[in-house]
Amino acid sequence: MQVSVLYFGVLRDIFRREKELVALPAGATVETLLDHYRDLAPDQRGLWSSVAVAVNQEYARKDRLIFEGDEVAMLPPVSGGSGTAPRVELVRQAIDTAALVETIKQGEDGAVVVFDGIVRNNTRGRRTTHLFYEAYEQMAVDQMRKLATEARERFAVRQVLLVHRLGQLEVGETSVLIVVASAHRGAAYDASRWLIDTLKSTVPIWKKEFFEDGAVWAAGEPFPTEIHPASGANSE
Repeated sequence: MQVSVLYFGVLRDIFRREKELVALPAGATVETLLDHYRDLAPDQRGLWSSVAVAVNQEYARKDRLIFEGDEVAMLPPVSGGSGTAPRVELVRQAIDTAALVETIKQGEDGAVVVFDGIVRNNTRGRRTTHLFYEAYEQMAVDQMRKLATEARERFAVRQVLLVHRLGQLEVGETSVLIVVASAHRGAAYDASRWLIDTLKSTVPIWKKEFFEDGAVWAAGEPFPTEIHPASGANSE
């Protein structure tokens, strides 16, 4: 069978193309494809251990089957090393925690702390059927990026990944994922806690809760005084 493979970043330089068709045997997995590239470019073996793979625009684990006509993207680390920009995204598809965590880990990390916020089946004694998230999207992404950058500087951690889902979420699904990689666990724990607490009070994302007996927009946490308009010098 044949699949369309897309190359990004340094991989475009290595293969001198942006995309190509690759022949794979029936029953091939993501790991099969990675083995193909390890054999094709043995001098790049260190790179293949850090490449993420997306199949049809969704991150894929090594055991994910690949089928005829699939689009497979080979995704090298964003820019490599401690200078890599934090990874921030709003998504509407399910968040694959395990696959994303694997894309963050590097040899210099002594700890990776994961906060996986999931939809629970009850709120304040009422049974929850599902949630709905909406955002002022461009501002939310900008604010998330600022938080991730500040967390790296404030807590001296190597890398931060921050992903929030929008739209309808069912019980048990991930709504927000925060991954912090650091040489030391203490800094990673502190950064993770600060990120989720600050995100919930400053990033323009709203949650509507649906119950068996009705629905309500969740009461948000107050904005910090430094960004609330009522805190200005001309407030009454």
